[in-house]
Amino acid sequence: MKLTKEFTSLEKSAVKLTVTIAQKDVADAYNETIGKYVKNAQIPGFRKGHVPANILERKFGGGIKTDTVSELIDKSLNEIFSDDAEKDNRPLPYAQPVMEKIPEMDLAKDLSFSVTYDIFPKVDVKTFSGITVKEPQVEIGDKELQEELKAVQERNAVVIDKKDDEKVEKNNIVTINYSETGDDGKEIAGSKRQDFVFTVGSGDNIYKIDDDVIGMKKGETKEITKKYAKNDKDAELAGKTKKISVTVTAIKVKNLPALDDDLAQDVNEKFKTLDDLKKDIMRNMEVAKDRKIREIKSNDLLSQLVEKNQFEIPASMLKAELDGRWQMMAQQFQTTPEQLEHMIAASGQTKDKMLKEWSAESEKMLKSRIIVDNLIRSRNISVTPEEIEAEYQKIADDGNVSVDEVKKHYSDARAKEYLIDDTKEQKLYTELYKEIKVTKGDKMAFADLFKQGN
Repeated sequence: MKLTKEFTSLEKSAVKLTVTIAQKDVADAYNETIGKYVKNAQIPGFRKGHVPANILERKFGGGIKTDTVSELIDKSLNEIFSDDAEKDNRPLPYAQPVMEKIPEMDLAKDLSFSVTYDIFPKVDVKTFSGITVKEPQVEIGDKELQEELKAVQERNAVVIDKKDDEKVEKNNIVTINYSETGDDGKEIAGSKRQDFVFTVGSGDNIYKIDDDVIGMKKGETKEITKKYAKNDKDAELAGKTKKISVTVTAIKVKNLPALDDDLAQDVNEKFKTLDDLKKDIMRNMEVAKDRKIREIKSNDLLSQLVEKNQFEIPASMLKAELDGRWQMMAQQFQTTPEQLEHMIAASGQTKDKMLKEWSAESEKMLKSRIIVDNLIRSRNISVTPEEIEAEYQKIADDGNVSVDEVKKHYSDARAKEYLIDDTKEQKLYTELYKEIKVTKGDKMAFADLFKQGN
C-alpha cells in the first residue's frame, strides 16, 4: 500500500497521526470489497455469487464504502505501527487511537484521515550536574542485636492466665469492659466497650489508662477520672476531663523463653546454638540495611532527576496506574472494585477523591520509571546469563538458602523478567553514582533507617 504519514506532537505525550492513502490503493480496496460482496450476497432472482456488481452498488453502496474505509484504516495503521522505525510513535497499550471524523471516500481521490493517541513519553536526560545523593550512615551493634533477640523472645512467648488474687502489673495483657460516665454517674450512650484487650504500658488504649489499671484484680471495677492536656494528640480528648468505669475481666502474663540454645532450635532447626541464631540475625540486619540504603539512594536520585527533567505524563498512563492501584486495594480488602466504592462511601470518602489524592504520588512514580527506562535504553544496558547467575548466588547468600531454591522461585517467566529488569536497573544506578556526587549522610539508628520515606 502506498501511503504517507505525518506525526504532530501534542501536549502530554500525545500525537496526531495524519495518513494519506494513494487513490489507486483506495480504488483497488473498493473493488476487492465489492468482490467479497459478490461472492457472498444473496439477492432474489440471482444465484449466490452471480449478482452483478452494479446492482450491489445500488443496493449496498454505503455499506461497501464504509467497509472499504474501515479496512483501509485498519490496514494502514497496522502497517505503520508494525514498522520498527516508528516504535517510538506507537500508541500505549491502553490508549486506543481516536478518530474525530470518519473520512468520506471518493474513488477519484486519495483518502486522508487523522487519529490522536498517547505515546510513551520522551525524556532526554543529558546532565547530572548539581545532583548530590546522601548515603545514611548506620552501624549495627549489640544494642540492635538485643532488640532483635527481644523480638524473637516475644514471638515465642507463652501467654498464661494469672491467678484470680494476683494484681495487674506492667506488661500484663489485660481484658477490660469500659464505658464513660457522666456527672450523674450514669453510662454515656455509645461509649460502652466489651472485651477490650491491651498490654499494660503500651499505651494502646483510647483513654491512656495504663497506670490506672495497675494494681487491679480480676473482676474488680474502678471509676477513673482522667484530665487531658490541651495539646493532647487526640482531638477528642484534648483539654477534657473524662470519667471512665473500668472492669478487669482477665489478666494474662507473657512468659518469655530464656535466650539459650533451646530457643534457637525452636526458632529453626538449622540453628544448633544461640550463637548460630545471633549470627543469622546480624546477617539479616546487614542485608536489610544495605537494601534499604540502596532504596533511599535511588529514590533520592530519581526525585532529583524528575525535578531537573520536566515532562508531562499521558492522561491515559496516569489513569491506568490509578485504576491499577484501585484494583489492588480491592484485592487487599478481598472485595470487588465496585463494592469497594460502597465500602468507602460509608466513611464519607469517594473513589474520585481518593484517586485525586493518589495522583501526585503516582505521577512522580511514573516519571521515575520513565526516566529509568529511557536511561537504560539510551545507555544500552543489558545483562548476560552470567550476570543473572551471579544474581541468583547473591540472592541465595542474602537469604541463606540454596541457589536451586532461588532458581525455582524465578522459574516463572514473569518472575525472571522482573529479576532481569531489576538487575539492569541496579547496573544503571552503579553507573550513575560514578557521575554524580555521593556523600555521607547523617548517622542514624538501624530502626530509624526504616522510617525513611514512609
